[in-house]
Amino acid sequence: MSTNELTAKVRRLKRLQTKAEELKEEITAIQDELKAVLTAQNVEEMKAGTFKIRFIPVVSNRFDTAAFKKTHLDLYNQYIKPTTSRRFSVV
Repeated sequence: MSTNELTAKVRRLKRLQTKAEELKEEITAIQDELKAVLTAQNVEEMKAGTFKIRFIPVVSNRFDTAAFKKTHLDLYNQYIKPTTSRRFSVV
């Protein structure tokens, strides 16, 4: 790929990322509006035409790594392992 082609690709990527961010913000705003309606009506679920909207509490149990590390540092160190990943960015 030539330098001009590469530059054009990066420009297109940047434009698409900007559009994606704008769409993400719009999606979040609409979701927040719908959540507010459910909260205002004090319901967890409602119908809107053929759609069902839910805003329900979900409980999950997660391991508290920070607390475990504080109280059992030696044991924590026995079970950690380094991992490698790659991060892509265009600045």
